[in-house]
Amino acid sequence: MKQPLDAVLDAGVASGGAAGVVAVVVERDGELYLGSAGERSIGSGAPMSPDTVGAIFSMTKALTGVAAMQLVEQGKLELDADAGTVCPELLDPVVLEGFDNDNAPVTRPAAGPITLRHLLTHTAGFAYDVWNADVGRWYEATGTPTVFTLEKKSLRTPLMFDPGTKWHYGINIDWVGQLVEQASGMTLGEYMDQHIFGPLQMNDTSFAPGDEQIARMSAMHARLPDGGLTPIDLPAPENPEFEMGGGGLVSTMSDYGRFIRMILNDGELDGVRVLQAETVAAMSSNHMGDLRVTELTSHNPGFSNDAELFAGEEKSWGLTFQIHEEPSATGAPAGTLSWAGLANSYYWIDRENGIGGCYLSQVLPFADPGSVDIFYNIMRTVYAA
Repeated sequence: MKQPLDAVLDAGVASGGAAGVVAVVVERDGELYLGSAGERSIGSGAPMSPDTVGAIFSMTKALTGVAAMQLVEQGKLELDADAGTVCPELLDPVVLEGFDNDNAPVTRPAAGPITLRHLLTHTAGFAYDVWNADVGRWYEATGTPTVFTLEKKSLRTPLMFDPGTKWHYGINIDWVGQLVEQASGMTLGEYMDQHIFGPLQMNDTSFAPGDEQIARMSAMHARLPDGGLTPIDLPAPENPEFEMGGGGLVSTMSDYGRFIRMILNDGELDGVRVLQAETVAAMSSNHMGDLRVTELTSHNPGFSNDAELFAGEEKSWGLTFQIHEEPSATGAPAGTLSWAGLANSYYWIDRENGIGGCYLSQVLPFADPGSVDIFYNIMRTVYAA
């Protein structure tokens, strides 16, 4: 697959789909492909290399889900208990009904408690302001900072609907990170270092990269109105109060490939068990019943286009994974797991065929047509081979 996949990456960069890209394809026993193309910062001449570090944003979520499910295995968390018994801030949730004539939020008590299962499946009722105008209006009306400030009060938003009644992408996994901290007595980063990154030898994955990782970081890029790309700076939060379980990690594709291989191997990698096989099977199955993933309508075009990964294909949600309910046009079978990160990074895990992969670009806004097409073409090339 090396020659055709190299050609996909080269063509994607040449067409302007991204400034630089890295991709890995893995099977249960190891890497099948690792390649890169383009530049870390457009116009810099510094090549994007296979060891390039990038912000993986919501690809963090699956790792936070693993942390939570380890604690479920240990009896320290329960999928269907009131999450407020572990994290008191989640007790007695309220649902946003609207706004009065003075633009003050109108809320009511939620019909039931929030559970870990709700949070892991994005059915708890939380939403991101990027894809929900009412959340953005609530932030403005109350003067509450957004989640990207990493201030804990940014998580204290009302629900947009009663738990378990709809699917909507949101800050759910940031709350899962808070549950992991409460149940483990460690920070999320400490817990992941000890129980996930260390055992899986994911040595370049961190909430706080060191100087060596920073030296290999890709620049972030913004898509310009004329279709071009330009490097941008995303300012770091001034006083971070928590590590973002929903999107705070940096990583390399080789590291993330090791995580994918662990899932392909039913929770084990290189003789080290991270999850029980039954837990991986549970995480990989539908936990939202008849609910389905829907398109995300953007309310912040600088951060995201309207977005639906694998648009038009029926998808449900497992315990932090999107699940394909039907075969994909890319060649992946029903049951394939997938998701993405805000800066157009993507992954898929095909447990049926024992294959998966991930792709890194650093481009905003999310669901950039040029960048996501490179990912789809990687998948099509793998299945064609």
